[in-house]
Amino acid sequence: MDGTETRQRRPEELVLPHTLSTGRLPTVSGDGLLCVPESQRVASKPLGTELSRETTLSIGLQANTGQIDDPRDQHRVISSNLALIQVQATVVGLLAAVAALLLGAVSRGELDFAKMELLCASSVITAFLAAFALGILMVCIVIGARKFGVNPDNIATPIAASLGDLITLSILAFISSFFYKHKDSRYLTPLVSIGFMALTPVWVLIAKQNPPTMKILKSGWFPIILAMMISSFGGLILNKTISKEQYKGMAVFTPIICGVGGNLVAIQTSRISTYLHMWSTPGVLPLWMKKFWPNPCSTFCTSEINSMSARVLLFLVIPGHLIFFIIIYMVEGHAVPNSKTFVVFYLLAGLIQVTILLYLAEVMARLMWHQALDPDNHCIPYLTGLGDLLGTGLLALCFLISWLLRSKAELDGISEPVSGPL
Repeated sequence: MDGTETRQRRPEELVLPHTLSTGRLPTVSGDGLLCVPESQRVASKPLGTELSRETTLSIGLQANTGQIDDPRDQHRVISSNLALIQVQATVVGLLAAVAALLLGAVSRGELDFAKMELLCASSVITAFLAAFALGILMVCIVIGARKFGVNPDNIATPIAASLGDLITLSILAFISSFFYKHKDSRYLTPLVSIGFMALTPVWVLIAKQNPPTMKILKSGWFPIILAMMISSFGGLILNKTISKEQYKGMAVFTPIICGVGGNLVAIQTSRISTYLHMWSTPGVLPLWMKKFWPNPCSTFCTSEINSMSARVLLFLVIPGHLIFFIIIYMVEGHAVPNSKTFVVFYLLAGLIQVTILLYLAEVMARLMWHQALDPDNHCIPYLTGLGDLLGTGLLALCFLISWLLRSKAELDGISEPVSGPL
């Protein structure tokens, strides 16, 4: 291990086989050294120059490892990954329904079994259809981005996160309405739930075609389930505040602040993961990334490619939120707060949320890589869940502070004429 670490150099100093610059990963020999197959040994080319081509402008407008560039591998990788997300979607969809029912039972003190069956069936079939639709869409986006020379890490992740909410909510609304209309059919919802759960072994068999996918299937459950639990606390905050007058409009802003934070941190995590895959092997951190808890300045203020992308993503926060705020105000009108004080606190909350998430992305990616775990699979669920919790909590604080300041101003306005001369 130590021998491998001492041989590492900075990216700009290295000249690696061209196979790495095209994203085709070398194998690892028994002694931990990189071994490139004879069929892949082509003319050498500095990978540093490939990475240096991605400027600040290109990051803002758009390095994955390109494992599906080979047409012979596309079918196997795509089918196994689609099968993997079907397994995860089915199981997590059922767990999410159960968690929602339990949280509702705790807050209301009752458990309706008819609603339980309807929610479980709706959740399972929604997760199945949404995962399949998004999976196909992501495959098309990644392959298309590679063909046009655009970094899929900058495109696929935010599209998945953004369209994921829209597609999932749309399907859930349609499916739940259908089941509610047929709620008198006693065996419909149980049969649907059992039927989709019975398909799980089929997806497992398909996922076995690709060993890395099978590894994720065995070890990737804990991050997803824990992330769901973390995100649920954000849901509790929303549930407690949404019906109160001082938090009027919070339901409109919550998906925006959570979505922006989750999208940006997912992009950064995916980029860091790709960077580590290119420059090191799982379990071995590059020498320039040895610190598990780096100085925040090194995360945002250096010339490293990951620091540069973090700055770009951070600079997108305020313009992005302002655009969304204007759209919301144009659609909702006076149903949402529009005072300068609220806008300032709202933008500050979004900036704090993304800053914390981007720093945690750097820390968690290093920790996971040190444990030989892929940050894409083990960091993004945690960070998006934390993004939901931070976003909802900070947004509630914005509404509360704005309401308190407005109430104080109204009281001062009332008290001034009374205390003045008659």
